[in-house]
Amino acid sequence: MAYTYAQIYIQCVFAVKFRDNLIDESIRIETQKYISGIISNQGHSVIAIYCMPDHCHILIGLNPKQSLSNLMRDVKASSSRWINEKGLTNTTFRWQEGFGAFTYNKAQLPGVIAYIKNQKEHHQHATFKDEYLGFLEHHAIDYKEEYLFDWLSN
Repeated sequence: MAYTYAQIYIQCVFAVKFRDNLIDESIRIETQKYISGIISNQGHSVIAIYCMPDHCHILIGLNPKQSLSNLMRDVKASSSRWINEKGLTNTTFRWQEGFGAFTYNKAQLPGVIAYIKNQKEHHQHATFKDEYLGFLEHHAIDYKEEYLFDWLSN
């Protein structure tokens, strides 16, 4: 084939190191815009994004020219550096290693978008740990709990 055609929708979820609540409301929108810019500048589309104080959800239309792992590495490294250079938090900002990635088809997107946009309300009733374990179980992903969260070992 002369050209690559793809439709790849992935929700990525990743946490602040040690699940510290560092993304407060005063920097949330600016942080989301910065992360969205990184993703867009690399040829992908941001369909929905919401940063909670201790974690981030992004629904991405992935361009197959770049691996998801490389994209997430770039998003996390660049956004951490930007947050620290701008002095947006009172301490050094870092993302936890790793991320969750969950695929969806086009018909599922409205529900995923609504879910991401309603993170603030959702987390009034569910912890991030419960949410994340729910994603892993719903998507039938094998995991070892001792490797999921930095704060479990501290």
